[in-house]
Amino acid sequence: MKKIILALIAITNFQFSLAQESKTTIVPTYTPAEQEVIQLSKQKWQWMADKDVEKLAPLFDDKSKFVHMSGTWKKDEELDIIKTGRIWYKEAKIHDVAIELFGKTAIVWNRITLDAIVRGSEVVTEFTVTEVYQKRGKEWKLLDLTFSSVRDTHQLQK
Repeated sequence: MKKIILALIAITNFQFSLAQESKTTIVPTYTPAEQEVIQLSKQKWQWMADKDVEKLAPLFDDKSKFVHMSGTWKKDEELDIIKTGRIWYKEAKIHDVAIELFGKTAIVWNRITLDAIVRGSEVVTEFTVTEVYQKRGKEWKLLDLTFSSVRDTHQLQK
């Protein structure tokens, strides 16, 4: 009887360790098009941190919209905000990414911690950022970027 109980405990522990291991090793696989948009999104965060409006301007569609906690505006104002440092996107720490492609349209969700300077005050905020891109020829254009304030425990459904 003692051997049966020990065997059951060993099997249960083994199954539990396999379950824990599989939860931590699942890595989403992305198509080449998805990888291209995810990489572009990451580059965009760096360009925003660097205040590199020369690289951002051709990425942002002329009719693009930017939804922030304090308002909504279009391309020219977003570029001016970045250039002048009214909002300095110092660092976007990306915790999680989800992407869906719909023909020539891609929607990217980034769960981030944003370190920023906003009107002279340093802030750290948890966001899920929704980005909408459209493929035009060989280039992707950003149509929309929307910040949604979330808790740090928020998780993206993939």
